[in-house]
Amino acid sequence: MNKITGWILSSPATLAVSLFLIIPVAATISFTFTAPGGTFAPYVDFFASGFQRTVLWRTFEIAALTTVISLIFGLLTAFVVSRSPPWMKSVLIVLAVFPLLTGVVVRSFAWLIILGRNGVLNNSLEWLGIIERPLALLYSQTAVVLALIYIFIPLMILVLIGVLENIPDDLLQASASLGASPTKTFIQVILPLATPGLIVGAVLVFTASFTSYATPHLLGGTRQMMMGTFLHQRAMTSFDWVSASTVAAIMVVVIVTTVLVMTRIAKRLNPMAS
Repeated sequence: MNKITGWILSSPATLAVSLFLIIPVAATISFTFTAPGGTFAPYVDFFASGFQRTVLWRTFEIAALTTVISLIFGLLTAFVVSRSPPWMKSVLIVLAVFPLLTGVVVRSFAWLIILGRNGVLNNSLEWLGIIERPLALLYSQTAVVLALIYIFIPLMILVLIGVLENIPDDLLQASASLGASPTKTFIQVILPLATPGLIVGAVLVFTASFTSYATPHLLGGTRQMMMGTFLHQRAMTSFDWVSASTVAAIMVVVIVTTVLVMTRIAKRLNPMAS
């Protein structure tokens, strides 16, 4: 395949990305620089507000916490699945992706039933005698993080299974024959080779969590407002399109910066990672 054929084949996808992603995002960001009051006035107003800084920090904190926990449990789960017999591997993969067969709103409502004052968790704790009165679990940061982990950890598992399956068993056997313990083999052999998958999974989970709307809206309410719900409020309730565009631009900058930092860290851990 020569270079011209490659350009022709890739041109429809390039055109679609340009029309439906790059141009709308660029128009949204450029709109913030034409607002009355000065070029950077919307950004100055945003960061001058303690409430808006809190919303931004809370969103970053929840997305980072969700990513780290999903990464730990997703890596362990993917390792077990990748080393399972073929018949069991198929069953485990189906179980891992099963939550993806329902919508985000449905899965978030399930957590409303679990974490409510008369929900499954409170009733179980009361029945066991651990608590005397129902705990206020809903509309807390913990509720949002739990639901986001449940919703997005299948993405991490699916990415890591593909990476871990490609690690040859010969390497693990060679490590064991040289006297390395299973823990040392996992840290010094498996973890560096899985770094590309960890980057992709972390980026997917962080981006999805940072831009999430339905789950924080249902489980966090206004007390745990995140950037997605704040953007919706500014655009659809206040009809303040300049402020909404500013929030969107800040979200784009945070996500791109985080992805670049993750890539940089991954390259230091494994120079072959990209």
